[in-house]
Amino acid sequence: MTGVLLIQLGTPDSPSVSDVRKYLSEFLNDPRVIDIPYLFRKFLVNIIIVPFRAPKSAKLYKQLWTEKGSPLLSYSESLKEKLQSALDSNFEVELAMRYQSPSMDTVLKRMNKKGYERIIILPLFPQYASASSGSAIEKALKIIKKWWVIPELKIISQFYNNEDYINSVVAQGQKYNPADYDHVLFSYHGLPVRQVDKVYTDGKPCADHNCENEINPSNQYCYKAACYATTRLLAEKLNIPKEKYTVCFQSRLNKKWLEPFSDKIIIEHAKKDTKKLLVFSPAFVADCLETIVEIGHDYSLLFKQNGGTHLQLVESLNDNPHWVQAVKNMILS
Repeated sequence: MTGVLLIQLGTPDSPSVSDVRKYLSEFLNDPRVIDIPYLFRKFLVNIIIVPFRAPKSAKLYKQLWTEKGSPLLSYSESLKEKLQSALDSNFEVELAMRYQSPSMDTVLKRMNKKGYERIIILPLFPQYASASSGSAIEKALKIIKKWWVIPELKIISQFYNNEDYINSVVAQGQKYNPADYDHVLFSYHGLPVRQVDKVYTDGKPCADHNCENEINPSNQYCYKAACYATTRLLAEKLNIPKEKYTVCFQSRLNKKWLEPFSDKIIIEHAKKDTKKLLVFSPAFVADCLETIVEIGHDYSLLFKQNGGTHLQLVESLNDNPHWVQAVKNMILS
């Protein structure tokens, strides 16, 4: 019997300020997320960021929340159930969140009791980043290493170029016919530049590794390189010429994050008389705050305020059949 552990980032249990505060505290205190010295991180997160950010974020989560709760959680649970149905009885699928519920401690404790021959760990982040995939894998291994019997482990650390994943995103995008739009954005979650620089052992920064144009042995785990590689594959299959699309990065906290910034690109295109903009978010396999609210609402408003007419968000993969089949194929391979 094989156990399959799907890992998503996480979500507050509710949009209340107290639950959002609890979620942000766990998330931002992760040293892989804010990679600064311990005492400085504790002061910055617990004294400055969380107390001021929690009330503002709670308002955004209230805007996001549905009758089913958090879209990220409800879509991920649906994916788990559909994947379980698609696999045969030799597989059992579990879902855990890196932060909050269902917790990795609870889920892996249950999996430990099953006595699986092997466990496949799949963080649901297409492009590897230490702050997402790395943190999820580290947490899982930290729990599993305490087991008396450690089964065979398989870890899928990234799948940015997986053909089934690419085809799933293409199928979502084709519903909107990209040729009907003036320009297409591929907007990825941002990261501090220092975090992608840490990938390299040759002493050179990410900027010196041609990450915008190729994947090579030195940058194969660079988040920026993977984002550009995903985009090239998508653009080719969607027949989008290079001059008609832009790779950009959203959700930045300061100017020392990956550029170009999505909001700045949106303003530039609106002012250049771009009227219709199509936006993909290939780093997110389930719709969440960053897709539904940040792109679908905030960026759409920003685009119109600066002269644009229509910004269309391409929905994330969520629990659609193409994506269920893609995850099944990754597990079986």
